[in-house]
Amino acid sequence: MRFDYDIIVIGAGHAGCEAAVAAARLGSSTLLITMDMNKVAQMSCNPAVGGIAKGQIVREIDALGGQMGIVTDRSSIQFRMLNRSKGPAMWSPRSQSDRTRFIENWRKILDDTPNLYMWQDSATELVIEDGVAKGVKTAFGVTFNAHAVILTAGTFLNGLMHVGSVQVEGGRVSEPASHGITEQLKSLGFSASRMKTGTPVRLDARTIDYSQATRQDGESDFHHFSFLPQVRSELRQRPCWIVYTNDEVHQVLHEGLPYSPLYNGQIQSVGPRYCPSIETKLVTFPDKDSHQLFIEPEGETTQEMYLNGFSSSMPWDVQIEALARIPALRNAQVYRPGYAIEYDFFDPRQLDHSLETKLVKNLFFAGQVNGTTGYEEAAGQGLMAGINAHLKVNGEQPFVLARDEAYIGVLIDDLVTKGVDEPYRMFTSRAEHRILLRQDDADMRLTPRGYQLGLATQERYDLMASKRDQVDDLVQFAREFSVKASIINPSLEKAGLQPLKQGMKLYDLLLRPQLDIQLLSQFIPALQEKIDTLEHERREEIVEAAEIKIKYHGYIQREEMIAEKIGRLDKLVIKGKFDYSSILQISTEARQKLAKIDPETIGQASRIPGISPSDINILLVLMGR
Repeated sequence: MRFDYDIIVIGAGHAGCEAAVAAARLGSSTLLITMDMNKVAQMSCNPAVGGIAKGQIVREIDALGGQMGIVTDRSSIQFRMLNRSKGPAMWSPRSQSDRTRFIENWRKILDDTPNLYMWQDSATELVIEDGVAKGVKTAFGVTFNAHAVILTAGTFLNGLMHVGSVQVEGGRVSEPASHGITEQLKSLGFSASRMKTGTPVRLDARTIDYSQATRQDGESDFHHFSFLPQVRSELRQRPCWIVYTNDEVHQVLHEGLPYSPLYNGQIQSVGPRYCPSIETKLVTFPDKDSHQLFIEPEGETTQEMYLNGFSSSMPWDVQIEALARIPALRNAQVYRPGYAIEYDFFDPRQLDHSLETKLVKNLFFAGQVNGTTGYEEAAGQGLMAGINAHLKVNGEQPFVLARDEAYIGVLIDDLVTKGVDEPYRMFTSRAEHRILLRQDDADMRLTPRGYQLGLATQERYDLMASKRDQVDDLVQFAREFSVKASIINPSLEKAGLQPLKQGMKLYDLLLRPQLDIQLLSQFIPALQEKIDTLEHERREEIVEAAEIKIKYHGYIQREEMIAEKIGRLDKLVIKGKFDYSSILQISTEARQKLAKIDPETIGQASRIPGISPSDINILLVLMGR
């Protein structure tokens, strides 16, 4: 038994698992401490991964060499690409997962990763000497030593669950809360507060009347999460179902509002605006007659169903009575009611972009302890914390992703620059360069970075390089191949499309919104022959990538120019160069915020709320710019 490690990770949720595997695969001896080794990467709420902007994060994790995309694909029971009616910058993959298989796949990865060890226990205290994290003490009285510690405790720090007036300590149902670490860190000067999240009722599938619900099947095309083509689900695919609340449901819930912990003062912490409880929906949208709910399977074979959209902390009897007013759920048997949970988090402005804390060196925070919500946001942070803890231990420079490189970069920059006043959830609208951060090209953007780190494998890099070359070759073919009007027009007219007035390059023809490569390949034999030369297993993926590159070339090129201009400010380092309290030319608010956050660059300073363009101009003048 060993007690000395390079890195210790506290908590085996989505952040902790990614952090531990990344650090270990990079070569650091790593200990992962968790209360329950059988619930690693537990999907505490929705049994799904991805969604709007979240799916992009998962593809970025995969491109860098992380594990979430692989685990999701292997445990998927339904896959869909959201936002298909919009441009490719908005396309977002989402997958229903078998909750049990998700854990099993993650557990196998943890068990099989060299340099990674596990200890089942509760961390109660950090070992900190001279302002440097040195290890962890546990409830069993064991002390483990390390050169760096990553805290990924999720909702467990002083976690408190609410079902009506009933309050139970815990990080999630049937699992105890963690005490001690928040109090220790507050004594060291860390700012901590409380947030709230929730989860809905779970139902018995055998007691649902599906004739009163709308079926929603998944998709079966080539899209998935991992860029590794051999990673696929072998599980039986299952549908979801859509139902709606109604006036009767709302009446029951309104009568129960005085007993809701959210509205009687029992819960005072801030909940997620973009995933509100059903009672919050009623109060916030009083004019709505109904709210859409999704009945989602928890696994390939289980009868347990998740009622997405009906998160609640109302008393259990109010929840059950309200559900009985939904036609499809009149006779539904409930496995457990929904509940809310309050937990501690730390102001993320106390972190550097590496996710290392400013107050204690070699201590990193990742996941919901930074005020975020969602498995994907947590996993992205965990991956970055694991990488940076390894780099710090080995005396190397931190690995930071810019806002025009990845949604993960946007996420972390938002956290450490702006802080949070509610649980942070990623949206495409948060990324000003989202046309550059599409889900289809995450491998092109990030696999070279992951390979350079040593996290992305040679196999992954070679797959990316091969795909890039085939995409570029297809685009070049389109630039060079001439389409004659006399040959293509009969086919276009037969398909009800506008004929050509004169011949043109295939590239220019593809700029027409009604046309795509697959359609034109039916009319142009040379194009079909070109497609046939592409790698068979990834042919559709390559064609789609080439088409996006052609159709959106102008937008992409313009956004790259804008990103380059903005990026210049992120190259102007100002950390440690100013005594902000003495710069009287800038506003009082600017002096206070700049002193508190101590930004790394002019670019980061410009994104701090309350810092005006004139404040930035003054700093540039003082720098001789």
